Amino acid sequence: MAKETLGPLPGAREARDPSRAIKRGPSRVPPEVVAATQRDRLFDALVHTVAEKGYANATVSDICRAAGVTRPAFYALFAGKDDALIATYRHGTDLLLKLMEDAYRAERNWRDGARAALRVMLQVLAELPAFAATAVVEIDAAGPHGRAERAQLLRRFDRFFAEAPRAADLPMPEELVETIVGGIYATVYRYVAAGRVGELPALLPTLSYFTLVPFVGPEEAARELGSPAGASAGSSAASPAGKPADCRISP
Repeated sequence: MAKETLGPLPGAREARDPSRAIKRGPSRVPPEVVAATQRDRLFDALVHTVAEKGYANATVSDICRAAGVTRPAFYALFAGKDDALIATYRHGTDLLLKLMEDAYRAERNWRDGARAALRVMLQVLAELPAFAATAVVEIDAAGPHGRAERAQLLRRFDRFFAEAPRAADLPMPEELVETIVGGIYATVYRYVAAGRVGELPALLPTLSYFTLVPFVGPEEAARELGSPAGASAGSSAASPAGKPADCRISP
């Protein structure tokens, strides 16, 4: 995925990159610009620090040092470490969902869109391992507040099933979608927690099958198992019938 696309996501940049320094000089930088720059640098610093040390061991001083931001500036933006983690989580997951939604809407039908959203999610997490560790695993360390944020996030994935074929005809569709989303999350969690985040894109065929089979049937969904997981959007591979199989992206 293009670097400029991932740039705004927490962990995509080094917080102390000289190009992100607040320039001093005769032209005064507006306070709101200073605060926004410091907040973005703290987002990056937090995910890198938490991924390296674990949330329990990361201190506010560690995060400030990694960001090149003073403690008073940190506390002007956040109530404390938990508040900073939740703000970073919300910011990062909002951006991730936007990328997934764009990929989903760009496809011609629900099947292709769902797969496209899955691929985007897996690719982004693989390319941003610090963000993956923080958003998937370490969010648990924020206690009940963190778990509540995660539960709220998982419900937001319902949007990708609103146009699924036969959804209204299936028994308990809401519970079905919750189970699918929970299963995908559990699989991603297992890989990230085991330090295998770089392998996530290879899960695309299996997770696509798991997602699609209740809505399109096993025969149609099984085509995903033969699709190259690392293929880029718009590429194709031969299907068992000798026709091009869809290899588009998904969360």
